[in-house]
Amino acid sequence: MKLTWQLDLPRGSNITQLINYELVNLLSGLLESVRLKKPLMPSSMLQVAEGLALPGAKHLPTTYTAPISTPTIPEVELSHGSIPIIDLEALHGPRRSNIVKQLGHACQHQGFFAVKNHGIPKRTVNGIFDTTREFFHLPVEERMKFHTPDPNSEIRLMTAYKDEVENLFIARESLKFHCHPVENYVNKWPTNPTSFRKKAAEYLTNVRRVELTLLDAISESLGLERDYIEKRLGGHYVSLNYYRACEQSDLVTTLGVRGHTDPTVITILLQDDVPGLQVLSEGKWMDVNPIPDTVVVHVGDLLQAISNYRYKSLLHQAVVNSDKERMSIASYCYPSSDAMIGPPKELIDNNNPAVYKDFTYGEFYKQMWKVITPTDKRLDSFKISAP
Repeated sequence: MKLTWQLDLPRGSNITQLINYELVNLLSGLLESVRLKKPLMPSSMLQVAEGLALPGAKHLPTTYTAPISTPTIPEVELSHGSIPIIDLEALHGPRRSNIVKQLGHACQHQGFFAVKNHGIPKRTVNGIFDTTREFFHLPVEERMKFHTPDPNSEIRLMTAYKDEVENLFIARESLKFHCHPVENYVNKWPTNPTSFRKKAAEYLTNVRRVELTLLDAISESLGLERDYIEKRLGGHYVSLNYYRACEQSDLVTTLGVRGHTDPTVITILLQDDVPGLQVLSEGKWMDVNPIPDTVVVHVGDLLQAISNYRYKSLLHQAVVNSDKERMSIASYCYPSSDAMIGPPKELIDNNNPAVYKDFTYGEFYKQMWKVITPTDKRLDSFKISAP
């Protein structure tokens, strides 16, 4: 095993930010292990492994063997709760104020919701899944053209990895790239399959429209001007996620993605028809089974800060399916580097003091690399009062 990558602080370039975030998840072994009551391991550095592969044919070599720790979550039974459903189309009609209240309630009490009538054509949804499936079914050598240890790459293939300390195998493969504005990045995307650029551009243009509509309503739900959050946006980043059918093993625990929150404003997740997403709800993992013709929206860490802790970022994970492959498309919304993220004065009064001080997204991003954690503890250094 050869160490081929080391942690460097970002250079302030907004173009690298969300690609680097994936490494934060992989480096979560640098967590402060307070509840675990374990000292940090000096060897907790990201390693590039050779010779490891997912079970079965045509799997990429495992990218990382990382001694990492997961958030301490009680071992609990699954909960089968319901997911709030927001009618996006109704935001453009006379029911808007009622829908905004529903959306605010979902953000405050659940941290996520599904969106129906989002306006993304069915053929566009089918197209992005078709081209994602085709890409991950390509020969290994073709996919590996996008595999790089460079965290500053604008497009990057991430493969499965094993956490040797926790005996945990993370089975997700993903292709991650910047996508807004589309015309600035489309020439860097794959040309194999030949439909990739066209189908990805069509979906990402549509999901950007959904994102802006939602952010206007979320701002309004907080009592802010509709464009409050939109004015702070910096870019859009996407992850095409692929989970091969994967048998559980007695020798190692297998997850699609370990429990984490997103360091974003919101995340929009398009799922295929195979279950796998779970969210932590009232101390229990809850299955979020796919609902046809909807997308799922997560509250991210930055919206938690902007809302002065009224809206909580969502702790979620993905599990694998032993019989079927699964795909999801995660779209991440994040601010510009100089955008101010602290709670606005409209949300602060004697009864609701500021939980977080003012900080820029650039400052948050740098701190995210100093305190490596997959949860909203990334915000702790900016906290000035108890929520």
